[in-house]
Formats: sequence, C-alpha cells, structure tokens
Amino acid sequence: MDVFTLTAPCHFGLESVLKKEISDLGYEIDKVQDGRVSFKGDKDSVARSNVFLRTAERILISVGEFDAYTFEDLYQGTKSIPWENYIPKNGKFWVKKASTVKSKLFSSSDIQSIMKKAMVDRLSAKYGIKTFLEDGVELPVRVFINKDHVSVGLDSTGDSLHKRGYRKKQGAAPIAENLAAALIMLTPWKRDRILVDPFCGSGTFPIEAALMAANIAPGMNREFTAESWGHLVEKKSWYRAVDEAEDSIIKVPDCDIQGYDIDPAVISVARENAELAGVSDMIHFQERSVDKLSHSGKYGFIITNPPYGERLEEKAALPGIYRELGEAFKKLDTWSLYAISSYEDSERYIGRKSDKNRKIYNGMIQTRFYMFTGPKPPKRTSGGRI
Repeated sequence: MDVFTLTAPCHFGLESVLKKEISDLGYEIDKVQDGRVSFKGDKDSVARSNVFLRTAERILISVGEFDAYTFEDLYQGTKSIPWENYIPKNGKFWVKKASTVKSKLFSSSDIQSIMKKAMVDRLSAKYGIKTFLEDGVELPVRVFINKDHVSVGLDSTGDSLHKRGYRKKQGAAPIAENLAAALIMLTPWKRDRILVDPFCGSGTFPIEAALMAANIAPGMNREFTAESWGHLVEKKSWYRAVDEAEDSIIKVPDCDIQGYDIDPAVISVARENAELAGVSDMIHFQERSVDKLSHSGKYGFIITNPPYGERLEEKAALPGIYRELGEAFKKLDTWSLYAISSYEDSERYIGRKSDKNRKIYNGMIQTRFYMFTGPKPPKRTSGGRI
C-alpha cells in the first residue's frame, strides 16, 4: 500500500495548530473535523508524523468508514473492511477503544465485541482458518462514531504522543505536553524572545519551549507500536525519520527560558524532567512566588497554566493568585501574557480584559486560553535577541 489516509486526533479547539504542523511536514490535508485532522501520506509519513508532530495525540491509519444505525450495520460495515491487507494470520488484533458522539450506538463494550467478531469472521474466510493464535505483532484498532458515522483506524502510536518520555514525575495539576506545545504555537513566541512560566510545576511549558527552540523532535526518543509493523511500514522508514530528526537539532540555541514555582519540591522535579528531555542547560528554574515575577528584558512572554481551583480548598486562594499575576504583568509593560484557565474570574482579577480568548478542552475541563498581547518589538537591524 503506497498511500495511506492518516488521522491525527488532538485537543478540541486546536485543530488549526495541528493542521499547520501537518502541512509544514509536507503532507496534503484531507479534512479537518472537531478534534481530528486527516491527511494523505506514504509509509514514511507514518514514522515522520509520529516522530515530529508536537500537538497530535496519536496517528491512526484509516482503514474504513461507514454509517451504522444498528449493531447489524456495525457488523456488516466492519466485515466489509479489507482487514487482510493490514492484519497477518498471526497478528494480535482487538478494538482498543470505541468512542461515540451523538450516535444511536453508544455502548463501547458492545461495539468492541461486535467489531471483533466481524474482524474474525472476515479474516477466517480470507485465511481459511477458524482459530487465530494472535501471537504476532500487535495491531490495536480505534473506532470513533460521530452522528452514526463510523471511522475505523489502526493505532500506529501506542502510548499517546503527549508522552515524550521526559516527564517521569509531575506536579499536582500537570498540563499535557502536546497541549502545552499547541498553546505555545498559538502565541508569536520564537526562540529569540524571552519566555517565563511563573507557575511552571513540573516544567512542561519551559521544556516544550526549549524543545522547539532546539528543534528537537518530540518523538525521537520513544517507541511506537507500528515499529513492529514491517508488513505495513518498513523499519528503514523509522530509521530515516530519526536520522532526519537528529540532523535538524540546533545544538546551542540562544534563548532565555525560565520557570518559577513557589514549591521547591516541584522545581526539583522540573529540573529532573528537563535533564531527561536534554534541555536542562537551556532553562533556568527557580523557587519564586508569582508576586516576585520580574525580568529586566523587554518584549517577553508569560505563558502559563495557573491554578484553576478545581479542588475546593484552592478556590479561596484564586483571587489573590490572579491579582498578583496581573500586578506582576502590569510592571512588565512591553510583555505579553498567555494563560490557560477554567477560572471564570481570571480577567477580573488579572485586571484587564484579554485581547482574545479561545475555548479549549484540557482533558474534560473546559478552559479559556486568555491572550493579553503586548506591543510589537521594534524591527532589528542586526542579529541577536530582542
């Protein structure tokens, strides 16, 4: 199979960021839907998209689509998919996850069992066998049913792409790595501009920014399920992707990235995570409260994930925290502030209305990404950081 249709799920509200990433990798966009972007690619694209995409959750090889209003429709539609093109005789195959939205079929466990039976029946007829040992390569299937339309894909990724491999430890309310990367991409920040996260926790925003600054591909140091799919994606595709990633790294990027937190224990965790990510020499972590936020540089960025008050005992502290953030930001008169929060009074206590805000789901929590934009820096006449 020379051309695949690949589907990359992402956080709701960030489809445009992922679309641009995929286009920048050189692939043709097929369609954009809520929480997913589909595109065309060859065998190498399976490896490259897994290794290089910062904002996707996983890469699915699309194998079939059909409408299903009943379980019989689901069975027949699944059985019509040419599974023999993807699953060898000894392959281990199962429906790992079934998700439904606004559809007549909504029982995930029933969907999984019926689809498995249809797959077995199809492959049994094609291979002329009744018992499958399933002792070969793993080929997990993921299903998404939206308004009775079924999309079926093979999961080439395995563990979600947000798991870069560097965050062995985390704070109390971590932000996913791919979400942090996408939010940074929604800002005008570039490696020659200052970035400070005053609520850095386990360091995700500073680390993701440093990975971008050094052009380190997020998936180059982890494993993927499809690496064992030699019948679909050759090993050399993965070798080429990693070689390309290594050749793209900027060895000593000039950048100013800082992370602060009031908790010394999480600052220690952030340093460990940055070390694992290979960017510890690019980030300055410091125990510091938000009211002590300051910087001598101009035209910098505060990009942060402040407390939301999801736990009842935190809610009383929120007005003071956001007020201190707003007061510190006000003193940095040429800076911009970007903050993701579900706290409805964020703007009130920061002390000004955001220039823009964007609805984004952080897991199951509906949040807003508040954008307080500062003045544009003067154009430079020579190289160097602003």
